[in-house]
Amino acid sequence: MTQMFPVTLSGATARRQGQTLVGPVDLTLDGGGTCVVIGPNGSGKTTLLRLLHGAARLSTGRIDWACDTELAHRAQAFVFQSPVMLRRTVEENLAYPLRIKGEPKKAAHAKARDWAARVGLAGLLNRPAPVLSGGEQQKLALGRALISSPELLFLDEPCAALDGRSMRDIETILTEAKAQGTKLILSTHDMGQARRLADTVVFLLRGKVHEVADAKQFFDEPETAQAKAFLKGDIVE
Repeated sequence: MTQMFPVTLSGATARRQGQTLVGPVDLTLDGGGTCVVIGPNGSGKTTLLRLLHGAARLSTGRIDWACDTELAHRAQAFVFQSPVMLRRTVEENLAYPLRIKGEPKKAAHAKARDWAARVGLAGLLNRPAPVLSGGEQQKLALGRALISSPELLFLDEPCAALDGRSMRDIETILTEAKAQGTKLILSTHDMGQARRLADTVVFLLRGKVHEVADAKQFFDEPETAQAKAFLKGDIVE
C-alpha cells in the first residue's frame, strides 16, 4: 500500500485565461475517513479535485504527497460528474482498466463480471454502455474505477441529476469501498449526501478554502456566517 497521506497544498493556485479558478489554497488532508468538498456553484470544487489528482495544472504553489507524486497518482482513480463511456459493452468497459495494465483477458473479464454484480449491473453485461441510463452509467463508472483497487478515489458530484434510488445505490457502493480501505474525496451539492458520507468537510468559497472541520462540528456549529448561510440554503457569494 502506498503511504500517500498527508497531502499538503501550499499556495496552490489554478488560473485559466487570466481568471483564478482556485487559490491560493493552503490545506492539509490526512486521509482519515471521507473528505467531502462543498461550496456554491463556481467555488472551485471540481478544479480542486482535479489539481489533487493531477488532472489540472498548478499555476503557482505546490502539492506535496507523503510519497512520490507519480506513485500517489498511480494509486488513484477519478469518477467525473458526467462519466465517459467507452463505445463497448458493460463487461468490456469494466475489463478495460485491467487489460491496459496487462491482465490476461480471461482474468480481467472474470473480475468484470464480479464487479458488474457488485454495482448492480449483472443483467446488463452485454448492453452497450452509451445506451445505459444516467444512474447505470454512474454505477459503471464507479465499478470501472474501483476494479483496479485504487487506494484513493476522487468523485466529482457523483450523484448529480440522479434520482433517490440511484443515489442510494451509489452511496452504498461508496460505503462498501470505504469499508474495504479506499480513501474517498468527493464534491457534492447535496447537503444530505454530505451529511451521510463526510468525516471531514472542506468548504470552498470564491476559490479559497473558507472552513475545514470535522463533519459533525461543521454541520452542527459552522464557524463562519458564510458557512451558516450556505447550510441554510441562502445565496452565498
